Amino acid sequence: MPDDAMSQEVHLQTTPEEIAHAFEEAPPSADLSNYSFEDWVTLAVFWLMTGCVFLQFFTRYVLNDSYAWTEEIATNCLIGVVFLGSAMCVRVSRHIQVDVLYHYLPATVARGLAIFVDLVRIVFFGYACWLMWRYVAIVAHERMITVNLPRNIVFYGVLAGFVLMLIRSIQVFVANQRRGYSVLEKPEEFHKVED
Repeated sequence: MPDDAMSQEVHLQTTPEEIAHAFEEAPPSADLSNYSFEDWVTLAVFWLMTGCVFLQFFTRYVLNDSYAWTEEIATNCLIGVVFLGSAMCVRVSRHIQVDVLYHYLPATVARGLAIFVDLVRIVFFGYACWLMWRYVAIVAHERMITVNLPRNIVFYGVLAGFVLMLIRSIQVFVANQRRGYSVLEKPEEFHKVED
């Protein structure tokens, strides 16, 4: 039966005029209001990392004389992208989470558990901020290996990422309290916003 269905499939020819008219539609307007400060900083650090990786590739394989510093800068940029990007994920509730349990719990228990998860996240990020602050103080005098820059620039970026995650987790908690539910309880409501 599936072979018969495949043999009966009809493909219509598209004319060049139809293709040309498809491009006459106005493009949808870009809505940049959903992006925040950390999104743009992360994008800039990402493109800096991309430039370093391209320069490393170009100097190694085209010029046959690679710059050693590009690898270290690209690695440090990747660290910045990860931690600043994590702040973006906290803001839009995109970190990995298990929400299947919430479908089987009574609404009041699910709500209490979601509040508990929000509070644990806030405490975790607060503790991570404190640990990073202490670590930055310990390694304050270290230098990068290939570039004569202080190594704590990278660690201040990680600290900034944790501080932003803490701020965003508090904002998410307040928004969840006002809304009366979180992404854990009603993930379908958050998908509606994105579409």
